Parts: sequence; structure tokens; C-alpha cells
Amino acid sequence: MFHQSNKPAIRLSLVIVMALSMAACSHGADENATPPPAFTVENNLYKVPDNSPLRNELIVQPVDMHQAPHSMVFPANVEADPVRTASVLPPLTGKVVELKVGLGDHVTRGQLIATIDSGDLAQANSDVVKARDAMNLAKKALDRAQGVKAAGGNAVKDLEAAQSSYNQAQAEYDRARTRLVAVGGEPDAQTARPMQVTAPITGYITALSVAPGVYVNDPTASMMTISNLDSVWITANVPESDSGMVAKGQKVDATLAAYPDKVFHGNVTFVNPVLQSDTRRDLVRVTFANPDGLLKPNMFANARIDIPQPEQVFIPQSALLMNNDSITVFVEVSPWTFERRTVDISYDESDGTRVLKGLKEGDRVIVRGGVLLND
Repeated sequence: MFHQSNKPAIRLSLVIVMALSMAACSHGADENATPPPAFTVENNLYKVPDNSPLRNELIVQPVDMHQAPHSMVFPANVEADPVRTASVLPPLTGKVVELKVGLGDHVTRGQLIATIDSGDLAQANSDVVKARDAMNLAKKALDRAQGVKAAGGNAVKDLEAAQSSYNQAQAEYDRARTRLVAVGGEPDAQTARPMQVTAPITGYITALSVAPGVYVNDPTASMMTISNLDSVWITANVPESDSGMVAKGQKVDATLAAYPDKVFHGNVTFVNPVLQSDTRRDLVRVTFANPDGLLKPNMFANARIDIPQPEQVFIPQSALLMNNDSITVFVEVSPWTFERRTVDISYDESDGTRVLKGLKEGDRVIVRGGVLLND
């Protein structure tokens, strides 16, 4: 009874054993069979046959020909624009009575920034008073001479002499008055006052060399410097070897450590025609609008200048393969037949890799999957 009930199980076991034996035989047969090669190599030509699985893995594209500037980065620093910078000189010698501003203050054009008690200003005021009095006296003499001449009792030469005296007195008054105005005085004021020094431009006090009570004895020495920082320079220091590639109008992107996430865009506005004798570098200046005052003189910066280049070959980085110590690509010479070719590249760009030598317009290269042939 027990023997009969196990016969189906025994038969099932035999079937399974036979199936496994047949599978093993079949597997052994597959291992002994030689699969067709995925590609062949002959005389540096890599051929991918029709039934090769590589045909589904390799992507072939023509090289890209276009112009792209080469970006070069140079150290730079922020400078105040000299056209927007003014040195305040004392009009005359004297003692600083009052200083109205401090270092870093913002001033507007015409604002009173200092007063100076000057003996030279007192002399200029005196010259105006004396010249005005002499002119008035000469005018009265001229009026009398004209009246006498009209009555027929005066010679023409007397009238001419009076006219000449008046003309000279008026000229002297004009000279004295102009000088007084130039040094900050008021020729029409009833009483003399200390010399008024006003701001020649709107901007910030970036240098200050005087204090109240100090005597200014040198009219050529600057009392302070005012810089308008609404527009500033970023000056790049370009090595002599690279100076020939930089020209006015080229695009510049500047970055500063103070604003790592911000890029300031501009164009080259000035290339110094003379190299710096000590550093052998050329000063290349770029003007940047600075309405928010973010760019401060003496800040360090990096200036990335786009150097124009001729039209060249560009390929994706994925097309590049290492072969010993050289960089190569696979170039299609006929359908599904490729040649390994050594290339010289320059530098990586945002839109691909520039090829200097080894490829030309019209070439087709493997841009993906070439590593399968490389192996």
C-alpha cells in the first residue's frame, strides 16, 4: 500500500533529474561554442559587424565648429575713477579754524567743508576795497571831464586822460574781485570773513590730512581727497606675455571675495600703453557702475576676460579616451569603421572641449560608448 502511493513521486523525480541533465548538457554546449566578436581591429581600423551589440551602444556625431572666447583670469583690485576724484587744495595759506567733515563722510558739491583764517585772504579783501574806491574816484573824474567838455571848457586830451584812468581803475577792480572770488571770498560782503572751503564734487572723503588748528602753509599740498564712487574701476594686472591678447571692448566678469555669489559684468575700457616697470604687467581697467556702493576702493578681485578665438573644433568630453599617455578619439572613416586618432586639446569650455589638432570640420566621432572599443 505504501509502495504504490509513492510511484507518482518517483516518476516526478526522474523527470526532474532528466531535465536537469539535459539543461546541463545544453549549457555545456553553449560554453564550448565561440560567440562572434563585438568588433575587430586591423591596421588601426576598428570594425563593428552587423550583428554586434555595440551598434546599440555607440553614438556617433559630427564635430561642432564654432567660435568661443577663451576666458583668462587675472588678479585685480578696485580703484576710484581719477576723473571722479578731486584733491582739495587750500586756496591760500592760513590756519584751519573749523573742519566740517571727517574721513569717510559723504559730501555734496558746494558744501562747506572747512574754514581757514588767512592773512592772504584779508589782503585780497583789502585789494578789492582799494580797487573799488579807486574806480569810483576815477568814474567821478570822468563824469566831470565829460560835463566840462560838453560846456566847451575842456580839451579833448583831458577827457581822454580821464577815460583812460577810469578804464585802468575798472580793470584793476575786476582783477582784484576775480582773485578774491577764486580764493573763496565774497567781494560784495560788508565785512570780511574766514576763507570758506567748499567741496568741488559730490562724493566721499577718502583721504584727510588736516585738523582744526593746523596751519596750511603749502597751497599745493592736498587737504583732503573726495572720490565719487558712483562709478569705479576694477583694474586687472595682466602679465606681459598675455598683454597682446587683451583689447578694449572685450567682455569682463569680475568676482570679489566679499560677494562670492555675485558676478559683476563689464567691458574693457582702457588698456595701458605702458607696462609697469617693476612688475612687468599691464594695467587693464574696466568701468563698473556702483550705485549701491558695493565696490570699495582697494578691494581685491578676479577679472575673467574673454579672449576672442578663431572658429575651432569642439567635441563633448565623453568622446575623449586615454590611450597610454595620449588623448585619443575614435573617428568614423566609413560606416561602422573607426580609426583611433590622437588629439591635442586646449581647455574645457562650458559647451565642450576645444580641439587644437587632430580633427577637422566634417569629421564624425564616437561621443558615447567609445570606452567599449578602448577596452
